[in-house]
Amino acid sequence: MRYEPHQYQEYATQFIEDHPVAAIFLDMGLGKTACCATAINNLMYDAFTVKKVLVIAPLRVALNTWPDEIKKWDHLKNLTYAVAVGTESERKAAIWQKADITVINRENVTWLVEESGIRFDWDMVVIDELSSFKSWKAKRFKSLRMVRPLIKRVVGLTGTPSSNGLMDLFAEFRLLDKGERLGKYITGYRDNYFRPVGYGPYAHSYELLPGAEQRIYDKISDITISMKSSDYLHLPDLVLNNVEVSMSAEEKKIYDTLAKEMVVSLQDTEIDAKNAAVLSGKLAQLANGAIYDENKDAIHIHDRKLDALEDLIEAANGKPVLIAYWFKHDLERIKKRFPVRELKSSQDIQDWNAGKIPIAVIHPASAGHGLNLQSGGSTLIWFGLTWSLELYQQTNARLYRQGQTETVVIHHIVTKGTVDEDILQALESKNTTQSALINAVKKVIK
Repeated sequence: MRYEPHQYQEYATQFIEDHPVAAIFLDMGLGKTACCATAINNLMYDAFTVKKVLVIAPLRVALNTWPDEIKKWDHLKNLTYAVAVGTESERKAAIWQKADITVINRENVTWLVEESGIRFDWDMVVIDELSSFKSWKAKRFKSLRMVRPLIKRVVGLTGTPSSNGLMDLFAEFRLLDKGERLGKYITGYRDNYFRPVGYGPYAHSYELLPGAEQRIYDKISDITISMKSSDYLHLPDLVLNNVEVSMSAEEKKIYDTLAKEMVVSLQDTEIDAKNAAVLSGKLAQLANGAIYDENKDAIHIHDRKLDALEDLIEAANGKPVLIAYWFKHDLERIKKRFPVRELKSSQDIQDWNAGKIPIAVIHPASAGHGLNLQSGGSTLIWFGLTWSLELYQQTNARLYRQGQTETVVIHHIVTKGTVDEDILQALESKNTTQSALINAVKKVIK
């Protein structure tokens, strides 16, 4: 297919070519992969400044998105690629092909750097979904930091750079510029831009110092571009709809007891929450209709959300619907009532986009990045919500993206008086910081 890039895509491609270190914060659906692949092609076959490229990506993006994009566009026909996933022997066989681009899933970064015995000789690295390297404690971050001095060019791609606040940026930019802009150590970054909430050893979180937000933006602006899809794409309308359901008095009593006392008895089994984080998860399970006991067996509580889901599917009147679930028992109960198909394999994704799957289910953690599902439908139903703004936005963007031709409707099934309402509010409030980051470094193309 002939590649006819938008002006913003040309700008992003040129920015990558002009900057040995580049942070490309393009909103979901703006074509980050095509922009970066085009830059790689130009650097390899026009400028001759790059010899080998390593792309680090989420598993499904590595398996599907990068190969599909390279095969799709005529101007990339000279690029060779190999996908290093699967067993160790399969990964090594792919790497030994010495392709122009080697794509590996992020879970195998530590294996590649520290265990494979393969010499790290890639002179350009692309971190697709840079936000997956936001933890400075993670092994993948530490492994990649070890070989960062060997890399001449590095590109970080993401649409959600700081889904949980600006603290996320430290590790991401530490890998990109080796600490030049935000510092080499997390303690220094915290001291310069944040202050603890609480006192001494009891400080449990951090908040920005006055003026620190703008100082951070100023530090990274020279190597960063960001763009919002709403500025560059004429997408169909997006409709967000909250569908409320209510527990019975007896069901609500179970919920309230667990919320207040952190323990409740169900079917001769005691369900307890050891801390606030565990309690939050268990309350979310109750809101969805079931809860795990200590043996990981699901105890059924109610079908309120399943009933609402049935109404939404019926109202779709035959149009394909995509259901996002969170807990395994959600999936099991959905499967019992509806003839659904999980989107797990490349064939599943192809069939969905071909309109062959009327009801599909997907987990945000496995489908949050890179998958193009807009051809298969325009209705997404959140059966169970997630605290992760990144996964929430990325999952929504599987349908609401470039190429979508119909109005996208996103339903949230929310159990009244439960943690569901808190999650929705948290998602909205977290977006404030991220939107500020995007706007602060956004380059407006005229």
